[in-house]
Amino acid sequence: MTFETVNEIKAYLLDNKIENVKLAVVDIDGVLRGKYVSSNKFLSALDKGLGFCNVIFGWDSNDDLYAEESFTGWKSGYDDAWANIDISSCRLLPTEDYKSVLFLADFSQHEAGKVCPRSVLKRVLTRLNGLGYKATTALEFEFFLFNETPKTVREKNFSNLEPMTPGNFGYSVLRNSTHADYYHDILDLAKDMGMPIEGLHTETGPGVLEAALEHSDALRAADNGVLFKTFTKVWAQQHELMAGFMAKWSPKYPGQSGHIHISLQDKNGETVFYDENKPNTMSDEMRWFIGGQQQLMPEFLAMVASTCNSYTRLIPGFWAPTTASWGVDNRTCALRAIPGSAKSQRVEYRVAAADINSHLAIAAAIGSGIWGIENKIEPTTPIKGNAYDVKMDGEYQLPRTLTQAAEKFRASEAAKDLFGKAFVDHYAYTRIWEDEEQRKAITDWQLQRYFEII
Repeated sequence: MTFETVNEIKAYLLDNKIENVKLAVVDIDGVLRGKYVSSNKFLSALDKGLGFCNVIFGWDSNDDLYAEESFTGWKSGYDDAWANIDISSCRLLPTEDYKSVLFLADFSQHEAGKVCPRSVLKRVLTRLNGLGYKATTALEFEFFLFNETPKTVREKNFSNLEPMTPGNFGYSVLRNSTHADYYHDILDLAKDMGMPIEGLHTETGPGVLEAALEHSDALRAADNGVLFKTFTKVWAQQHELMAGFMAKWSPKYPGQSGHIHISLQDKNGETVFYDENKPNTMSDEMRWFIGGQQQLMPEFLAMVASTCNSYTRLIPGFWAPTTASWGVDNRTCALRAIPGSAKSQRVEYRVAAADINSHLAIAAAIGSGIWGIENKIEPTTPIKGNAYDVKMDGEYQLPRTLTQAAEKFRASEAAKDLFGKAFVDHYAYTRIWEDEEQRKAITDWQLQRYFEII
């Protein structure tokens, strides 16, 4: 559902007797934060915006306040940041029985826009538009389903959890037939919310599914990412299940990916990446785009691998890259150039996991490609065969921890140019904070290894 004018929205709310509207914004971790507002309050906010407490950019995913008050804090009194509603973001909410609708807002017209993830992506897309291009993007998410609830996982201390289905059974017709009602529920949910799924199937691991969302313009694709993750969780919990999008929940199984597919078009909608006279039909722009992505991937990794858990996935042999490698139709590489027709040729950014903040990950993937085109960056020779067997220069090695990635990001001049120094400083700090919080934990592994022996 899309609206072109405020009058169309007013008519829809009136005709459907909708008294309350759900508003949401995207926080630093890619989590939706929001509230219901009355239809009168909503209509007023369409014209002038509304205030959201800026604490949403001052706390982590556990609602713990950041110690460093780089953007907001006690010294500012946690005042309001002014949010503006994007009328094109409207979605129906089939998970609710009240003809409910949701709108997204962001802070692009306020000081908070310097750190707001949706605003960061919009700035990157404005720069892309200035070059005469627009981006088409699609996301794939692997996620797992458990026969658990938020209460039971805590009672079990997140151990001995029961997956919805047992064993490894990728692309299983048996599983998707036995649980056909669940599959159709997810397909219908995504369709009704304006983010249709192209493909849905089981992946390797107990209870693991993969959903490939249809391509759209880059901002809507990012919105689709956060909405799909949130409302798949909502649907699951309404069915006494839990859906999870961690990068890796168990050392026994491969991690859960969140791959990003990107192509560029010119202002007339014609492909930018396809050139039938070039090797692998890759245009100069596509080659430079990949070159920029490859060169900046180590510097921008914190925007893509944004949790401590992300780095447990980036190890050899588990279908996730360990270097900023690229190849043509090569799934062992971080960047997979996918040749095809003028309509389908694209690049797949494979370093991303299901735990991504989709707005920031897409901003990083497109922003680095923009930088590559602007500077005509040539990529390395494409890798054929197993990328894990290829030794790459140090500049293409990926950081091994979130702190390493954050420090590299904070020092990146390209990041400051593309995303703004205020965002780089604030975001790098939040990632270092996240890693420091992890270090406070005494893990089961440490107890089992050291409690008796050391």
